[in-house]
Amino acid sequence: MISFPPAKINLGLRITEKRSDGFHNLETIFITTSLCDVLEIIPREDYQVLFSQSGIPLDIDFEKNLCVKAYRIMMELFGLPGANIYLHKVIPFGAGLGGGSSDAAWVIKMNNDLYHLNLDDAQMIEIASALGSDCPFFILNCPAFACEKGEKLFPVEVDFRNLKMLIVKPPFGISTPLAYSKVKPEMPENDLRSLIQSPHDEWKGKIFNDFEKALFSDYPELATIKQKFYDYGAAYASMSGSGSAFYGLFTSIPDIDWPVDYFVWKEK
Repeated sequence: MISFPPAKINLGLRITEKRSDGFHNLETIFITTSLCDVLEIIPREDYQVLFSQSGIPLDIDFEKNLCVKAYRIMMELFGLPGANIYLHKVIPFGAGLGGGSSDAAWVIKMNNDLYHLNLDDAQMIEIASALGSDCPFFILNCPAFACEKGEKLFPVEVDFRNLKMLIVKPPFGISTPLAYSKVKPEMPENDLRSLIQSPHDEWKGKIFNDFEKALFSDYPELATIKQKFYDYGAAYASMSGSGSAFYGLFTSIPDIDWPVDYFVWKEK
């Protein structure tokens, strides 16, 4: 079975408070994109789990890969056989685009279909929650307002008609723990679900990613990317997650020169 786990962007990201368990509560809207990895699972007759990948190299032991972790959890819960897992990596990591979380969630969804487990979304979300706060969103795979650690989800409608997306990532990633260590939690004054109903060209002054303010002084290149989006006519531009990728929303994607070591993806 083959699937295409998508990247996500964050439309707004407010860090509201530090939790007693060391995590942070937040508010954001998750939206999937058409930027995807390629994931294949082939069942085996034994109980080995073998992992291989192509595309963007992953500098991580395969047992720590979220795809493998997700499959092993499913093996333990449902007595599944082993599998050959093949991942073609297109979504850059260290980018705030949720590629690893998406891959893991789609392992759960694919196993549900492959082995006719008949799990509903709530059951799959419970499994995905053990793998990371972003993973449950990719089970739903539709625009959603997320709160608490990001795992509490409420579907929303977001109008992206007549807009196309450009994603750009510089040649460095940003550690999520580092990003959180620099942000100051604060309760937002406005409700994000109401703000997204305003016209797209008003989002610039209303919808914010708190990590930008925390990281721009240490990574001025990030501020340059965002300003370049606006210089070329973006209706809205923002960092996704804790970075380092940015997205811009355009009525027509312009030709912009980026350094050769940047990752650049344009929505068709």
